[in-house]
Amino acid sequence: MAGSELARILEVELMDTSAEADGYDAMDHSVVNARFVADFLAEHGSSRGGWYIDIGTGTALIPLVLAMADRKARIIALDGASHMLKVASQHISAARLQDRILVLRQDAKRIESEDGQFEAVISNSIVHHIPEPTAAIREMIRILMPGGTLFVRDLARPTDARRLSEIVEKYAADAPPIAKAMFSESLHAALTTTEVADIVKPMGLPGSTVAMTSDRHWTLVWRKPF
Repeated sequence: MAGSELARILEVELMDTSAEADGYDAMDHSVVNARFVADFLAEHGSSRGGWYIDIGTGTALIPLVLAMADRKARIIALDGASHMLKVASQHISAARLQDRILVLRQDAKRIESEDGQFEAVISNSIVHHIPEPTAAIREMIRILMPGGTLFVRDLARPTDARRLSEIVEKYAADAPPIAKAMFSESLHAALTTTEVADIVKPMGLPGSTVAMTSDRHWTLVWRKPF
């Protein structure tokens, strides 16, 4: 009931049908993606010549924005869903960025990469899809090079059902019913900042690395020590 603490309700981990990929791609993520890239660049600065990796890239919308904002950036767009990456490849080809954005289909919880390979590891809205996200976050830390930036953002689970409904109406009032339902389900599946802090503390990251950065998002920012 309204006012009671909202429990986490999992949603599907992989959106891997052509309908899901097309539906996701048709949603307007432009404002959120532009904010993500601007905030990441404010933390990391421009590319130092290494590769970035975007974990749970979906249709590679963030790598596209990032590649345009930083002309030196080279990005691996990683996702476990083949249909998402098919659409991603089409976007990358249309933008003629095949030399700077490469798609890679892998499980975020078991990334086939050497330790410390990437200058920056970024991720937007993948954590809430993973039932037990500890393994994925540990992988992000493992593949980040010393001095590199970890920048992870996701939805934050609201305190109660009433607040969830308020957020859905605020940001998706005019969206199609299916989009509103997907947004609501994602908010239900999201973690709180306390839950994220409890995951990263045993990995050596202070709880202060994660904070609310909007009324519906938390962000984890960390520079890996040399």
